[in-house]
Amino acid sequence: MTSRKENSVNLENELALETDCPFIFALSLMGKRWKPAILWKMTEGIYRFGQMKRAIPQISEKMLTQHLRELETDGLITRTIYPEMPPRVEYALTELGSSLQPILEQLNNWGEKAKKTKTKK
Repeated sequence: MTSRKENSVNLENELALETDCPFIFALSLMGKRWKPAILWKMTEGIYRFGQMKRAIPQISEKMLTQHLRELETDGLITRTIYPEMPPRVEYALTELGSSLQPILEQLNNWGEKAKKTKTKK
């Protein structure tokens, strides 16, 4: 991944768009590929890291760790550490994250319909 200059016009435009447009802000929180998949799985309940990795086998451990941290920072999930041996960590949707469930369901339904339409052509 290449880094951008902090004062680049592209970065300034991206930040302004995220600030000014609620739609773009929401999409920036949800991410592109893996975050929606993680959030979608978490609508089913609490997950441990290994369970999430098995639920989305295509994601690397590095990407899963990174996205779980970002989702926690953004307030969409919580991370609970239990002081046991071996340590146990559980991830769950916050109230804000849970409020995405109807939107994720609609996206899933739309995706199913669009996929059927596209494969008919």
